[in-house]
Amino acid sequence: MTILVLLIELAIVLLFIFIGARVGGVGLGIYGMLGTFILVFVFGLSPGKAPIDVMLIILAVITASAALQATGGLEYLVGCAAKFLRRHPSNITYYGPLCCFAFCVFAGTAHTSYSLLPIISEIAQANKIRPERPMSLSVIAASLGITSSPVSAAMAAMVSTDMLGGQGISLGTILTVCLPASIIAIIVAALIENHVGKELTDDPEYQRRVRAGIINPEADAKAMEQAEDAPDPKARRAVWAFFFGVLLVILFGFIPSLRPEGVTMSETIEMVMMNDAILILLVGHTKVAELPKGNIFKAGMNAVIAIFGVAWMGSTFYCGNEEVINSALSGMVATAPFLFAIALFVMSIMLFSQAATVATLYPVGIALGINPLLLVAMFPAVNGYFFLPNYPTEVAAVEFDRTGTTHVGKYVINHSFQLPGFVTTIVSIGVSYLITLLMV
Repeated sequence: MTILVLLIELAIVLLFIFIGARVGGVGLGIYGMLGTFILVFVFGLSPGKAPIDVMLIILAVITASAALQATGGLEYLVGCAAKFLRRHPSNITYYGPLCCFAFCVFAGTAHTSYSLLPIISEIAQANKIRPERPMSLSVIAASLGITSSPVSAAMAAMVSTDMLGGQGISLGTILTVCLPASIIAIIVAALIENHVGKELTDDPEYQRRVRAGIINPEADAKAMEQAEDAPDPKARRAVWAFFFGVLLVILFGFIPSLRPEGVTMSETIEMVMMNDAILILLVGHTKVAELPKGNIFKAGMNAVIAIFGVAWMGSTFYCGNEEVINSALSGMVATAPFLFAIALFVMSIMLFSQAATVATLYPVGIALGINPLLLVAMFPAVNGYFFLPNYPTEVAAVEFDRTGTTHVGKYVINHSFQLPGFVTTIVSIGVSYLITLLMV
């Protein structure tokens, strides 16, 4: 009877995750909260621990990022990246994804790639390079940047005291493992992507669009000569102010002794980034009222609500059935601990959120006694949401590629993002594992 009830409760959890992911936006959070309500008031489970620490960190980081956007700092960075990419068009398959990765590491959100994707597409097209190659990998690289960013929501979840922060794993440790592993994975994927598909001039869809007049290569080449405006000094100062906050977070993460006694890394991130938002607004001469108007603030609030609902639901389900779940999984994980990486990958497909995946499953991994360093090595597995091509950055990449080479196939899952997605995930986990072996 106990197993039957557990399966019914699990079905409820999965059902509301599915419905929330389909609804999108804050749907994951509000339907997750409905699932929590049912588990508590219908099945009598005690409420699990709400991910308050994670939510507060995300709020602080998003506030600083939104301040940067409000001052024009993000636009300034896009202009700098565009100039760099246009100077190296033949290497766009390498530099395009690496720029998207760097933007995400810096800002903590993959949504910064929206500004770079059309530039990458047009540079590739103008130089007769198949846009699918840099475009598909750029989307994946942006997501991979989340697991290498000191200010991402997923990293906030990892270093919180309820997660690996409470297991003696510092921000510095995670960055030391995941940052180089991700860069290596992107370079390996770029080497492979350079051989994907036909050359642009030989691609039937591209040829059809040229014949139909949808694409005019000569006119497009001239349009590429758009000039970036002279950078706004205030925007430049705002960027340096944001850099200062990020560097402080990294410094306190690598050298815990710099933090006052009793101050956790979670609290440090919250204080540093909220105060950094003030500095950004001051040097950028921007009113506070402008801060919540950008898309970064909106995306951040969606993430907070999503994590609030779905992570609380997952925690309630797990805590209410902890003994049964642990006894069922402990033997399996003990013999093949990397199966937990597969669970992370699958859960990220359902949740469409690295942070929500961490908040939902990492407490289970910790309770099962998986080596904390091994859990660090598995961190890139939470980027599995590329598997279904309906994440906003994937949709945007398909739309921005006017040649039609970046595509979703007849069977939906046969799309341009699968190969770079699996390559970067497998390589980054493998390299991360090798790095952790050197740290033992």
